[in-house]
Amino acid sequence: VQLQASGGGLVQPGDSLRLSCAASGFTSHYYNIGWFRQVPGKEREGVSCITSYDDSTYTQTSVLGRFTISIENAKNTVHLQMNNLRPEDTAVYYCAAVEDRNDPWNFCRDVPPDTYWGQGTLVTVSS
Repeated sequence: VQLQASGGGLVQPGDSLRLSCAASGFTSHYYNIGWFRQVPGKEREGVSCITSYDDSTYTQTSVLGRFTISIENAKNTVHLQMNNLRPEDTAVYYCAAVEDRNDPWNFCRDVPPDTYWGQGTLVTVSS
């Protein structure tokens, strides 16, 4: 499985960004896929995850109402629409996926060892 993330950048507080992750190489009929972020010196955290099984989602409380995850199943592409960005959202954002799972709430909080990771994309929110 390969994951190609895009869409990071430098924005001001209150601005919006859309991250995209194009996935390829899945052999299973369904999978979990999501976005994680990490700030240097801090642990990685799950931001928002979704399953291709039925589009169920999980979103971390700190971004609920500002970030929205969506999936284009036909294209194996997941998007993270980030609105009203805050300086504390500054981080490297990673796309990750695991096959044969339909539990995004578990995936975001406890990443299994057979998870695939994409390269990170830097999001910087600063005035």
